[in-house]
Amino acid sequence: MQKIEHIGIAVKSLEVSVPLFEKLLNTPCYKTEMVESEKVNTAFFKNGPNKIELLESSNSEGVIAKYIEKKGEGFHHIAFAVEDIEAEMKRLQEEGFILLNEKPKIGADNKLVCFLHPKHTNGVLIELCMEIK
Repeated sequence: MQKIEHIGIAVKSLEVSVPLFEKLLNTPCYKTEMVESEKVNTAFFKNGPNKIELLESSNSEGVIAKYIEKKGEGFHHIAFAVEDIEAEMKRLQEEGFILLNEKPKIGADNKLVCFLHPKHTNGVLIELCMEIK
């Protein structure tokens, strides 16, 4: 893994949360995007070399809606950039980690993504992401 790519935060409303994080981070949201496959709307912020991703469910049955229902708004996942997502997925499976998807999926911000099951990562949802070239 190369670096922390971003930190994901589950929110009920981007309309409410984007202005809040713009004030908090003292920087504008630089990108919003809908990821249809995940039923999620995203908003991205840069804070120095770091990125924050806000995640709002676009559907009451989406994973973010279910997450907020169980745990409330707040920290959702940490994403790590990788050079070769398929090789990293294979390595982690060989180390005994459980992947939530068998193949990389198209995610937000021009990335291929894969999530690791939090039961095997001390309760933290881990995302692997690789820039699509």
